[in-house]
Amino acid sequence: MKPGVVSRCFLLLAALAVGAPNSAPAAPPAGQGMLYPFDPREKVAKPDLRAIPRLRFLTTVDFPPFNFIDQSGKLSGFHVDLAREICAALDMMERCQIEAAPYAELVTRLDKGEGEVAVAGARITPDLRDSHEFSRVYLRLPARFAARRADAGPQRAPADLGDRPVGVLKGSAHEAMAKAFFPTLSLVGFADRPTMLAALRKGEVKAVFGDALQLSFWLDSKDADNCCDFLGGPYYSSHFLGEGMAAMTAPANPVVAQALDHALIAIARNGRLADLYLRYFPKGL
Repeated sequence: MKPGVVSRCFLLLAALAVGAPNSAPAAPPAGQGMLYPFDPREKVAKPDLRAIPRLRFLTTVDFPPFNFIDQSGKLSGFHVDLAREICAALDMMERCQIEAAPYAELVTRLDKGEGEVAVAGARITPDLRDSHEFSRVYLRLPARFAARRADAGPQRAPADLGDRPVGVLKGSAHEAMAKAFFPTLSLVGFADRPTMLAALRKGEVKAVFGDALQLSFWLDSKDADNCCDFLGGPYYSSHFLGEGMAAMTAPANPVVAQALDHALIAIARNGRLADLYLRYFPKGL
């Protein structure tokens, strides 16, 4: 996952909605989805969009499975399909455009009026919050444990690992999170992800703790050789992992920001957001 992108979903009931380093585990509030931290029963009025000649979404091409060029040469991915679903929910399909741009140019292009919405996994920073509008978070990226199959499963817990070694990436947000939430674990730091995952596959560590998105793809890869699976459920922390993914608009477009929230709630309520998740993340996060 590229720099500046949220890195460091989720239909398991064992999820922890963690907001601060020492927060106690808590179940999500009633009505919230595990994919997104908002209640799809909420009402956000659909604004009048007749004055908007077109709704241009800016994304990238090098962040699969979120944005990529498919075998036919077409722009594809979770964010591309999400943009189409938003346009459909707003009855704007005939005025909907999806364009690719370098990641470093997304903010500049928004500010120049060359697009109305950026959907590319940009990290929500305080500076961007001050200068731009963001939609509701539509995807949260949790941390998870992965272990060899004999030790894995949704009913297992970190306590089951005892004092056996657990791999983490040195200097990562996940290492800091593991130290804060699981102080009794015997953490072993690795300089890079391939080395850490190879150690898990060989049984040199009992488990690893890291980004659920990247772990989900590795678990289904040839490199994993069907050795391992998730242990327990996902863990969330805005403190360590950020708020999640949201669509960004220029500050001069409050109507567009409201329209995005209306559309996201609508497609969460009708199941289309969950359908997109299952299409691009069949392993689950």
